[in-house]
Amino acid sequence: MGFWIALQFLTVFPTPLRGEITAEDSGQSLTYFPLVGLILGGILFGVHHGLTLILPPSVVNALIIIALVILTGAHHLDGLVDTCDGVIAGKSKEERLAIMSDSRVGAFGIVAAFLLLLLKYVSLSSAPILPALLLMPTLSRWTMVSAIFTFPYAKSSGMGLAFKQGASWQRLTISTVIALGVAVIILKLWGLVLIAALWLIIFGIASYLRFRLGGLTGDTYGAINELAEVLVLLLTILIWRL
Repeated sequence: MGFWIALQFLTVFPTPLRGEITAEDSGQSLTYFPLVGLILGGILFGVHHGLTLILPPSVVNALIIIALVILTGAHHLDGLVDTCDGVIAGKSKEERLAIMSDSRVGAFGIVAAFLLLLLKYVSLSSAPILPALLLMPTLSRWTMVSAIFTFPYAKSSGMGLAFKQGASWQRLTISTVIALGVAVIILKLWGLVLIAALWLIIFGIASYLRFRLGGLTGDTYGAINELAEVLVLLLTILIWRL
């Protein structure tokens, strides 16, 4: 059941789930976050391989980014927009959380989303395609699991609270083993370097968000995923050039 919950939460794919999902069920799904990311990466690589037969690389890379947004329902991108609006515009923790809960979109969020997608496009155009497309969604979803477990939740309610309540060392460990396995298979020992560098940067970002908000929320989980995707691309490019 945990796999289907992860698939339902992280993608737009239909699942056989019916009925109410408990915090324990949501916690079980954390184990499968990197696996769902790997599935997304495999789909993106297949799409990329097919499109390169008929379209130039620049167009293909743009379509890949669009495909990722569609396959995830823009869920994480929306979290990035809300997080940037609240963290930048709010004067206090309470005001920042209130802004993030507002359905309206502010200028800070729009600019952040545009710049992130631009950087993702440029990075994808410079990165080795197979490692980039497989590791980007896999490791970014692992960072969400790490952040969910490590940092407190900022509110007494919200979509992300169930995942926080169900997080455990065992689930984080299994998720980490999956992410490490994929990274090492693709990049050998450099995969360990990539994960270590990624975790350190994301830990710093999550710590800053906790300072501004008093903890993390479902929106910040999405923002962390989006930022981690770009970081994986950038770090992969650096490793590939060494």
